[in-house]
Amino acid sequence: MSRDHVQSAERSADSAEAPFLELLARGASADAYEQPVLLARAEGRPPERIAALEQAKLLALRVRSEIEGRRRREAELSALFETAHDLAGLRDLDAVLQAIVQRARSLLGTDIAYLSLNDEARGDTYMRVTEGSVAARFQQLRLGMGEGLGGLVAQTARPYVTDDYFEDERFQHTHTIDAGVRDEGLVAILGVPLMIGPQVIGVLFAADRRARVFEREQIALLGSFAALAAAAIDTANWLAETRSALDRLGRANEIIQDRSGVIERASDVHDRLAELVLRGGGVHDVAAAVSEVLDGTVEFAESGGASTAAVEASRTEGHAVRHGDDWVAAVAAGGELLGALVLRGHPGLDPVDQRTLERAAMVTSLLLLARRSASEAEQRVRGELLDDLLDARDRDPRLLRERAARLHADLDGPHVVLAARLDATAADAGQESAARRRLWSAASHLATTRHGLAAARDGGTVLLLPLAPGDTATTLARRTAKHLGTAVHEGVTVGASAPVEQLAARPDAVAAAYAEGQRCLDALRLLGRAGDGAAAEDFGFLGLLLAGDRDISGFVDRTIGGVVAYDERRGTDLLRTLDAYFACGMSPARTKDDLHVHVNTVAQRLERVGRLLGDDWQSPARALEIQLALRLHRLSSAAPH
Repeated sequence: MSRDHVQSAERSADSAEAPFLELLARGASADAYEQPVLLARAEGRPPERIAALEQAKLLALRVRSEIEGRRRREAELSALFETAHDLAGLRDLDAVLQAIVQRARSLLGTDIAYLSLNDEARGDTYMRVTEGSVAARFQQLRLGMGEGLGGLVAQTARPYVTDDYFEDERFQHTHTIDAGVRDEGLVAILGVPLMIGPQVIGVLFAADRRARVFEREQIALLGSFAALAAAAIDTANWLAETRSALDRLGRANEIIQDRSGVIERASDVHDRLAELVLRGGGVHDVAAAVSEVLDGTVEFAESGGASTAAVEASRTEGHAVRHGDDWVAAVAAGGELLGALVLRGHPGLDPVDQRTLERAAMVTSLLLLARRSASEAEQRVRGELLDDLLDARDRDPRLLRERAARLHADLDGPHVVLAARLDATAADAGQESAARRRLWSAASHLATTRHGLAAARDGGTVLLLPLAPGDTATTLARRTAKHLGTAVHEGVTVGASAPVEQLAARPDAVAAAYAEGQRCLDALRLLGRAGDGAAAEDFGFLGLLLAGDRDISGFVDRTIGGVVAYDERRGTDLLRTLDAYFACGMSPARTKDDLHVHVNTVAQRLERVGRLLGDDWQSPARALEIQLALRLHRLSSAAPH
């Protein structure tokens, strides 16, 4: 292809992106991205122009999808944090519950959202808050315990989804409930329990007037809102109980002042926790704030870092529990145990302070979920960039550099491509998949801390890591194998490429380097060196076959470079003596005849060779490499320059 043709194609690709960039800038719908292609076809544009538009369209749709996904996740986290802030400064329970239902409906994109609460006095359930409802009978529903979809959720304490309410036979239908649902026109309904400890106090619903499948993330999000709603109700009930007790008993002024101080302290810690969430504080910031308020030492313990029995009891009961002189509050979300907050050496704990510890545990779970979501999003972005480099999808150096810069990576510096694979074979496909995910997670974390990239590929993981000054591909491969093996508690073999540079301008170099790294990995396993790391330069003459660039001069220099340099400095004939020695079957007597020198001269020269090459230079493997290097050196010396 001529240079003019290539430049023309590149200009065409650049101009093809313009209409889609405009669509991205104004947030157009997905359907609008077809218009530039349809218009080009209608105008009879050349096939290459239409192909460029198609490619630009696909890329723009991917970018639009990623932007929408990020906006959605940001909106979800923002809504959860806003709700947590509402809860921390709880004054009006109805306002908080109304805000929770409104945010749930908005983020899930449903026609209606509503919340029902159990009435223990009457033994039934009533509609407390609705958003988007248009039917009066539906808004005034009172249901018997165990009736309808809400009854199924309350009985099992688990979320339930129905794609078609009237065709679903898993729960008890009644004329009253069905009439209300029919008036509202609902079809698909999702319900999650509102729980205080092990007790279900109500149900939070999201529903559509058409058939719909609720995704797992949406179920988890509604569950988070339900947890906040339950916490708001629990807090309001507790405040109501406190006020009632104060009004009923008329305690002495000193008791009232004492309780007032406790309540103010609880309000203070709630405000502090809300402020921490809003300014992006971490788990240990929460522990420090609660330590100060409770006048003790509060620590966050990872799963397994605290008493297992105490953590499980706290998780089951939904409250902080005493363990010796300590108090333990489980940190959990969506049924997953994330750790625990432990208040050390504080056996006597006021009920309000106990609730404070529990609220801190809930805020900690929100922070951990937010951190995990952000980390997973960054890992996906790093993997997508490396996938694009491996597949040479995006050849615009400027775009590649910009994408890398957002991840704090520099594609112009020296890098090494490493192919990593687990050594052990799992018993079944599920265990194998789980092991590969652990390897990918460990590699992604390593890439993040080293300002590199990582992606799952070909049953293993590929990493692109920067090469530090004074480091080599070999040392980086061995260090990576050890690091990943320790992280996943299994042997991990790592093959490395030779260093590569200017990857933004040469994205195809990454694929070639990855192929070289895979060849080194396969060679390690064939040689029985599983669990190790190596580059092509570690395999002697075999490295010439493994390396992507066939570094002959490097092989010669590593093998006999010391002898060559000695001859050049001193004007000796060690190379010629070494060549004759091998040609004469490694016989000093025959060598001295071939060189026309005394046998002692041959012995002295070979002794010098041994000091330069090492004591094992005459072993079969080393001798083979040295003879190959001698021949390659003669060929390169005879070649015209």
